[in-house]
Amino acid sequence: MKNLSLIYKNLIISGLVLFALIIPCVCCSAEENVEAENGLDFAEESTYDANTAYISDIEILGANIIKPEFILSKMSLKKGELYDKEKMQKDLKTIYKLGFFTEKMKAVPVKNPNGTISLKIIVEENIPITDFTIEGNTVVSSEEIMQYLLPLKGKPQNIAAINHAMEQINQCYYNKGYILSKIDSIYDDPDGTLNISISEGKINSISITGNEKTKEYVIERNIMTEPGTVYNENQMKQDLVRLYSTQAFKDVNRTIEATPDDPEKYDITIELKEQRTASVSVGGGLDSATGVFGSLAISDNNFRGRNQRISLSGMVGSGVLMSDSSILNKMNYQAEISFFEPHFLNADNSLMSKLYFRDLGSYQIPLAMERRIGIEGTLAHRLKINKRMSSTLTVGGEYINLSEGDYARIASLYNSHGLSIADRAKELEGGYFLKIAPGLSYDSRDTVMNPRHGALASIRYEEAFGLDGFNKTNGRLSGMAKRYFPVAKKSSFTLTGRGGLKIHGSNMPEVMAYRLGGPYTIRGYKVNGVGTGTSFIMGSAELATPIPFSDRLKINFLQNLRITFWVDAGTVFNPTISSALYDRPLHAITAGVGLKINMPGVGPLSIDYGFPLTNPGPNGNRKGYFTFGVGDMMY
Repeated sequence: MKNLSLIYKNLIISGLVLFALIIPCVCCSAEENVEAENGLDFAEESTYDANTAYISDIEILGANIIKPEFILSKMSLKKGELYDKEKMQKDLKTIYKLGFFTEKMKAVPVKNPNGTISLKIIVEENIPITDFTIEGNTVVSSEEIMQYLLPLKGKPQNIAAINHAMEQINQCYYNKGYILSKIDSIYDDPDGTLNISISEGKINSISITGNEKTKEYVIERNIMTEPGTVYNENQMKQDLVRLYSTQAFKDVNRTIEATPDDPEKYDITIELKEQRTASVSVGGGLDSATGVFGSLAISDNNFRGRNQRISLSGMVGSGVLMSDSSILNKMNYQAEISFFEPHFLNADNSLMSKLYFRDLGSYQIPLAMERRIGIEGTLAHRLKINKRMSSTLTVGGEYINLSEGDYARIASLYNSHGLSIADRAKELEGGYFLKIAPGLSYDSRDTVMNPRHGALASIRYEEAFGLDGFNKTNGRLSGMAKRYFPVAKKSSFTLTGRGGLKIHGSNMPEVMAYRLGGPYTIRGYKVNGVGTGTSFIMGSAELATPIPFSDRLKINFLQNLRITFWVDAGTVFNPTISSALYDRPLHAITAGVGLKINMPGVGPLSIDYGFPLTNPGPNGNRKGYFTFGVGDMMY
């Protein structure tokens, strides 16, 4: 293999082709050498039978770098065996296939006086590799590439070993997402230097097709891949996911073609299929918090073709279902207009703003009517130090008005518990508040729909400034952590912890207290059935599994349906007056079973039946309750 000069247009060109062409010639040459050497001796001594001569010694000549012991270990003929010409020819082929030697090799059996044979194997090593040069690499360092080449240094050139090293380099690029990279050429210098040239696959152009409504700059800002850079499939997949996540497209794809005038560069085409994003929906249903309800919503998820989302929604509910007698049975009215800007100032920021109105029987204050009018904006920022983490900042103003709903009943409750009805005014305290709430979240779930791996965690601090009475100013800290574990092939086991704590504010209005009980906290209890207070802690364990054999029915609805088995536990600290009036237990452990289906854009819809494992108190039910929920109970 002297003066090796091989042009690699692709590593698919295997050294085996070279072997297939050379080996017949080598074997023939080697056989002719053996015939020439052996035939002369045999001709002079006709009584000498080579097949009956034993091999007394085998000597390897010409091997300087490759150890003779290594060559001997690959031969079938061994010292002390009968000499066999056919085996000798096979051994010569085997030695050549090691890749370290030229075709100039021969076997010389020398007859000894005692009738045995001393076998001499004469080989010629390829030029040894003394050094390497690497050209064309920009995204993978020379140091990283060298780790695949250094094992070749100092050894005779070996086409099989060189091919293997080239495959490793190609695989290194492929594993990093550079799927268009290839070894462009490889050749050696007379001094043994191996020169490698790499074509990494640069992007010549990126074009976009299929968008009719969506502005092109909206699409481009979601594509981090740029012309002039080396194509990376991993980054391109992230770009396509970002585009699909805008909800403006029903299909997103890409094609790659070599540039006609420069086959070392590539043209990328992003192929889009837009979907109808404006919608009017009329619906209704059943929910523990709003009762039987009807809703109307008008929305556009690609407003003005800028990927902005605008929504106007309204809902009318019959009142809270499955609550204890503390919640006034009153019609529930809610309205909201929201606007979402996914690219606020830069790609790492988004802004959600909304204006809302709510008029309902208060969940927090017994037998009171509650009205809230508010406006808020939430700025979300993706952290560069960790792609799974993001920070949020919510700023808003809210007016809370509480009015008496049933004075006779509430006066009776105060009297029966020996409390002063004068404290009722404090319970009904609302007012104007300016809220500032920074937060931090972490999300490593494998998928939003029915996750089985990863974690979800968040922490949020809210400072509420009393604008009509600074003594009502208060600060609250809340957090949540959830961990998912896979079970079998499609099931999952989830552990969740959640807590809230009042940091300051001795005159914090009771309407801002934490509550436990109901579909979003402790299931198996009515809304607020466990109690309300200035702090709480709770945890849940849940096993979610598909309905058996549902995958055979090929119905999409059933694929997202899960049966759940769960246990909830929680405690309320520093209870409010409401907890005392209704003799709430303040702590609870429940167990139950439920059905959950994850709806895109809505989240989990669930129906659960749970029963208390601890004393539910005089207003609870030891047999438990059904609860209905929309959204994740831990959010």
